[in-house]
Amino acid sequence: MFTIDAHLDLSMNAMEWNRDLRQPVVRLRERELGMTDKPDRAKGTVSFPDLRRGNIGLVVATQIARFVAPGNPLPGWQSPEQAWAQTQGQRIWYEQMVEAGEMVQIRDLAGLEKHLALWNDGTPNDLKPVGYILSLEGADSIVTPAYVETAYNYGLRAIGPAHYGPGRYAQGTDATGFMGMAGRDLLQEMNRFNIILDATHLCDDSFWEALDFFTGPVWASHNNCRALVDHNRQFSDAQLRELIARDAVIGGALDAWMMVPGWVRGQSTPEGMNCDLAKMIDHLDHICQLAGNARHIGIGSDLDGAFGREQSPYDLDTIADLQRVPDLLRQRGYTEDDIANVMHGNWLRFLRRVWA
Repeated sequence: MFTIDAHLDLSMNAMEWNRDLRQPVVRLRERELGMTDKPDRAKGTVSFPDLRRGNIGLVVATQIARFVAPGNPLPGWQSPEQAWAQTQGQRIWYEQMVEAGEMVQIRDLAGLEKHLALWNDGTPNDLKPVGYILSLEGADSIVTPAYVETAYNYGLRAIGPAHYGPGRYAQGTDATGFMGMAGRDLLQEMNRFNIILDATHLCDDSFWEALDFFTGPVWASHNNCRALVDHNRQFSDAQLRELIARDAVIGGALDAWMMVPGWVRGQSTPEGMNCDLAKMIDHLDHICQLAGNARHIGIGSDLDGAFGREQSPYDLDTIADLQRVPDLLRQRGYTEDDIANVMHGNWLRFLRRVWA
């Protein structure tokens, strides 16, 4: 089944992990044997050949670069200008992959429909470019809100104002506090260019402020449910209901610590915590129960978000195994129409509405 993944950090993996994503995952793992600089070395799950093998023809792909003020222990850059430059290197990598025929950027409705026709023409996927919609995870690299126009012109179509910790425009995971005037100025520019607000990672205060102020389209590219795993990274039922009311789509994430309660980083294992793909279905099903339908869920795997098999469902070897999700949904009683909506239809309906 044609599949959309609404959150992958492809350029980060290429530029910071130094992975040639044109190679199959098995080759990437072989190249990284013996490396210890990152916890997911030799355990990656994402590459272009494996995306094609899984019929994942469209992704939301990120730029990401955090600004860190003095005293912030998180990794990042010491000035917004450095962070901007990092995201521009990531952007150029995407453009190189377009030149190489590996990817094609999707910016508007005409481009979306053309790409869908290609991927659903009945021919093999082996040589088809993977479509990508450019998103910015954490807005720290936007030097001033005036930079939004520049980013829109090179194809940026979604922005998540925060990531982890305190941000320049909003407060993120494990932080608290409101957006303030700088954040509202950013949202105003996003409104002006019809850029999608990605509510993922916003702390509770910033979440409610953003949704009160922002009048444009909202989605949550990769987020699970606080009712099942109690952490501020997840959305509460009240937040989920607000997103549903805004006709948002929420992408289920496959980072194991977000899927099962009690995960201890560096100690827990997917097998030991019984973390399989069905746990993501639990989160998606919870959202469906709140909504009364299956029109607000999709996949936003985050499978290359600085973790690999050590922190992924144990029954997933590579991202191609997302094709197991339809059968898992059938086992829960979801109809074929619902399943198609989860795999691609809900994201497409959202984009067609926003880009009409």
